[in-house]
Amino acid sequence: MEMVKTAAVGIAAVLLALQFKQIKPEYGMYIGLAAGLLIFGMAVSHLGAVTEGIETIASLISVDSKYIAILLKVTGIAYICEFTANLCRDSGYSSVASQIELAGKLSILVMSLPVVTALLKTVNSFLQ
Repeated sequence: MEMVKTAAVGIAAVLLALQFKQIKPEYGMYIGLAAGLLIFGMAVSHLGAVTEGIETIASLISVDSKYIAILLKVTGIAYICEFTANLCRDSGYSSVASQIELAGKLSILVMSLPVVTALLKTVNSFLQ
């Protein structure tokens, strides 16, 4: 049912933005931005359930909690970067969107280094 609400907000915002776009184009952009933020907020409300699910899985397979924290942070970075890059792209600023995506990828790379290091140590221990 939550997805139906999200879809309704999106459709209503697009129809409203199309109407205002004929009068003043910047109003259409503002409506799109507001709708995007609202939908993003609606999506973020589900993160609690996802976090609980990941913690349950981690307790079953005995994974270090710092790796779970890294996984959640990386996921958050990916979603935030995608959302902001799409907003910039929709506003006509593709170069800014590309830079946001690059910064996000680099942030994910830096944050995932401990996981990659642990993986390489594990592989190395099997080889010896």
